[in-house]
Amino acid sequence: MTARKRPEISAILITQNEAHNLRDCLTSVSWVDEIIIVDAGSADGTLDIAREYTEKIYQNPWPGFAAQKQFGLDRATKPWALSIDADERVTPELRNEIVALLSSSEIPHSGYAIPRLSTFLGKFIYHCGWYPGYQLRLFRREVTRLSPARVHEGFLVDGSVDNLKNHFLHYTHPTLAESLKRLNRYSSLEAADRVARKRVHWWDMIAHPVAAFFNKYIGLRGYKDGMHGFLLSAVTAMVKMALYMKIWEMQNTHSSTTPPAQVGTH
Repeated sequence: MTARKRPEISAILITQNEAHNLRDCLTSVSWVDEIIIVDAGSADGTLDIAREYTEKIYQNPWPGFAAQKQFGLDRATKPWALSIDADERVTPELRNEIVALLSSSEIPHSGYAIPRLSTFLGKFIYHCGWYPGYQLRLFRREVTRLSPARVHEGFLVDGSVDNLKNHFLHYTHPTLAESLKRLNRYSSLEAADRVARKRVHWWDMIAHPVAAFFNKYIGLRGYKDGMHGFLLSAVTAMVKMALYMKIWEMQNTHSSTTPPAQVGTH
């Protein structure tokens, strides 16, 4: 009996100055049928590395995370799409699970969320609410679109969604300096998304950060990750404080609700 040929897959990446990450990422998805790369104007060796893996490289000035990923999704041609960031890696176990799923006689769902195992200061974090950290990344291309959020954007699938078992790896937050850069960048983007909601008061700038710390460190057992868990919980609290301070600023000083363009992976 002839084995069923699986539907083809497009891998979609957005990049800008990701030469230090890109080769390992692309090697981990080199088994797919098509690789789509959307670059926002790299000045390092990103494009040279990309050309070793695919001819489908598109230049697009940075419009925001969701719009850039939608730009890539619109240029994919295969029935299924796998979205991955440059600082992420598909493990052999995840690859085998995806291939087996799409090779089965019936694929029951239109999208699949994948567990994500992330690093913080060089250590894989299993608590603080970071793991399994399911991310909807595998989906039928024609029934999927991006949500419009400036940050924490996601894929919206018209159909049912299930979870896969094997995780992909996320090499993020290599240093505290990088974490603080992300803190500033993402709190600005999220503040712009939330400025029109209820008004912020002084107590929000205290209560929300304190609650975020204890939720991460105690409620989500961040203490089990040692000092890394403590620092991650503290950075999370700082993100919350910066977020509410920036919302207050926008609501009370007539600042523009459109933050400056920010480029990079999550």
